Amino acid sequence: MIGSMLLLRPMWLALALPLAALALWQMRRGPDAGGWQDVMPPVMLAGMRSLGHLTTGATGWRRFLPLIALAALMLGLAGPALPRRDAPVLAQVDAVMLAVDLSPSVANGPGLVQAQVATAGLVQQLAGRPVGLILYAGESFAVSAPTADGRVLETQIAAMGPGVMPGDGSRPAAALGLAGEMLTGMKRADLVLISDGGGIDATASGAAARLAERGIRVSTLLVQATAPEAPPPDIAGMAELARLGGGAAATARDPAAVERLLIRPGLTARDPALTATQYRDLGPFLAALALLPLLSLLRRAR
Repeated sequence: MIGSMLLLRPMWLALALPLAALALWQMRRGPDAGGWQDVMPPVMLAGMRSLGHLTTGATGWRRFLPLIALAALMLGLAGPALPRRDAPVLAQVDAVMLAVDLSPSVANGPGLVQAQVATAGLVQQLAGRPVGLILYAGESFAVSAPTADGRVLETQIAAMGPGVMPGDGSRPAAALGLAGEMLTGMKRADLVLISDGGGIDATASGAAARLAERGIRVSTLLVQATAPEAPPPDIAGMAELARLGGGAAATARDPAAVERLLIRPGLTARDPALTATQYRDLGPFLAALALLPLLSLLRRAR
């Protein structure tokens, strides 16, 4: 990959070595004159060419035109591609929803930085899976539907802060319910609750259990630092919520257990069909350039 460009079919680059060998052989062989260059003195050969009696074969850089055409064809077959800004959101492909607690106990204290760092870290670790974002306090709000482009979420994560969410309180049950609605129709998905555990009650526990029955695992990341005068983090409540949801429990500072659960085996081996929808294949255009050197040879032969 170069910058944001990648190769969809890099195995075709294996032809580079044979092409390089042919180019070296062509350089050592010298200009082709239909075999006359092996039996005629160089001065006579040059004279015959100047009179137009020897027109077979190309001279100078033109003899490399077939190799240039093959190189262009090879690069085209390798499939250089750029990300598509109009790529469709694959909402039915193993999505992950991140529900971040921005109640005063988190947003007004050092826990806010923990929540932001943990959220951004998960987005990076989950490259390849669509990720969505929910923010909640007394109410919950959908910030982003699941998207495979993590850059969409970067601005939203940076904007987290005090006063972003209206009202007070913390209702994780509302966030779990909203996530369930956004993940409707999926055979499997994941939800990660990033919170200090405020507001976890029987309603939230029941919502987590119902999501697990639908194939949506609920994991938790505990924000360990709370605002001054706020209740201490509910470690037991967050762990119990993850147990009921069939997921993993970890802390925002050390989310390894949750990350291991979320990263699917073979996640980096992308389905070619899905990759084609996310990238614009420039290969056909590059392969078409191979026609230009060939057309030049045909014009000269005629």
